[in-house]
Amino acid sequence: MLELLPAVDIVDGQAVRLHQGQAGSEKVYGNPLQMALSFADAGASWLHLVDLDAAFGRGNNASVVQEIVKTVSLKVEVSGGIRDDDSLERVLAAGAKRVNLGTAAIEKPEWTAKVIGEYGDAIAVGLDVRGTTVATHGWTKDAGDLFDLIGYLDAAGCARYVVTDVMRDGTLNGPNTHLLAQVCQATKAKVVASGGVSSLEDLRALWALTDLGLEGVIVGKALYAQAFTIEQALMVASGSE
Repeated sequence: MLELLPAVDIVDGQAVRLHQGQAGSEKVYGNPLQMALSFADAGASWLHLVDLDAAFGRGNNASVVQEIVKTVSLKVEVSGGIRDDDSLERVLAAGAKRVNLGTAAIEKPEWTAKVIGEYGDAIAVGLDVRGTTVATHGWTKDAGDLFDLIGYLDAAGCARYVVTDVMRDGTLNGPNTHLLAQVCQATKAKVVASGGVSSLEDLRALWALTDLGLEGVIVGKALYAQAFTIEQALMVASGSE
């Protein structure tokens, strides 16, 4: 089973998609709560919810995020701008199932290790990469080698990594299965794929990595572009087609 996590990214209160994570490349898709509800109605069980303004350090959509988390029946993974106890506890108190740490995991390693110890499976770490170099601050800064960071986080007990190939995100050019296989082989933690999914065939290629430890896949632009439906994706992800 490959867990499917449809994505809703928020800028200025609106659901958007970016191209290669670049600020200013937004295409607006409307009300993020309505988008999340449509995913739930189609049969999804998870939602990957990203506050891009918080990730880029230019404000936040905290009230929108909290409304979505409290309203939808989905299990919600929240990402973007969670860098201290207050922002982490606020999201979890609203009902988020999981929090995805990004920049904080690199810039605050001791704090990250502390919250991994406190919250366990509720903490995932986003590994946003170009090649094998980690990118932070909304993918605008380089922050060292991917596998060095995995080694440190594994030692801290990290349960799950969300791996995004920045150069493929929002491009519909296919996922980086080679990178994902490398990460799965480098850690015993669970791995969630993100970036580049464009077709059901891409989902089949990712499903084939479940034996290596790939747990799930985040899908965004392909759903918005109507390349396939949630229902079709769930059939592939379950291995039942």
